[in-house]
Amino acid sequence: MLSYVFRRMIQSLIVIVLIIITTFILMNIIPGNAATAMIGQKTDIQVQQRVAKELGLDKPVKERFKNYIKNLSKGDLGKSIISKRPVKDMIFEVFPNTVKLTIASILFARTFGIFSGIIAAKYHNLSIDKIFSTLSILGISAPTFWIAIALQYIFSYKLKIFPISGFGTSKQLVLPSIVLGWSMAGEISRLLRANLLENMESDFLDLARIKGRSEWSALVLHTLKISMLPVITIMILQFTSLLGGAMITENIFGIPGIGTLSISALSNRDLPLIQGTVILASFLIILGNFIADIIYFLIDPRVRLR
Repeated sequence: MLSYVFRRMIQSLIVIVLIIITTFILMNIIPGNAATAMIGQKTDIQVQQRVAKELGLDKPVKERFKNYIKNLSKGDLGKSIISKRPVKDMIFEVFPNTVKLTIASILFARTFGIFSGIIAAKYHNLSIDKIFSTLSILGISAPTFWIAIALQYIFSYKLKIFPISGFGTSKQLVLPSIVLGWSMAGEISRLLRANLLENMESDFLDLARIKGRSEWSALVLHTLKISMLPVITIMILQFTSLLGGAMITENIFGIPGIGTLSISALSNRDLPLIQGTVILASFLIILGNFIADIIYFLIDPRVRLR
């Protein structure tokens, strides 16, 4: 196992290094000058020179890259051009809000996704299966902004049950959690349903019935366990991708999170802040892949045998 973990760790580190190098290259291939791209070509030349100096763009590329790696190794992501604050502080100031939204969305997705997947498989081709399948497909295919606006119109504007935007209370967390969790729940439900239907024809399930297990007991205690293997990978990747920031949902509901911060950085062409959010999101996704592989290795004997 240790050799497998070590090998996956090395692969993950290589990907992180490649992302860091790619991020640096992208920030330095902007036509003309990165400072000009941020503040505009019509700005006074002295202002452009001052911004370029703040970004270190007045130095040779090799020296800039050296300083870039040196600062990253210390956890220094630079300073925002707009707010003049350290990028690291700005990110970790809003990161807890994204974590709260992520956890709430994951709880909804897991609960609804697993429940609907089991029910749909148990009552295959019946009305309840078609209802849950329709909800799953709607969650997967419908644009996030459309679902968000629809829920705001129905539950906030018409029924006045939940706040239309804002962040801080449990009620303000409900609608954005459903918006983010719905598509994830749809993926979990469809995948789990397909795996359950496939495994329900297996010999070990017939053996469980012969031993006197009820249909529900055989389904939950035997079939569900083996059917959850590929679903677990999807769950972990969903969690880390959400931690990277759900831009559209956070922006629509006015949630001060990583997604909102990323949109603000893009709108203001704040390159250091863009760079910081990209590196954070990439790191979280790679970490999620690494954890998913380790868990898969532990629970699936076929991976260990290979």
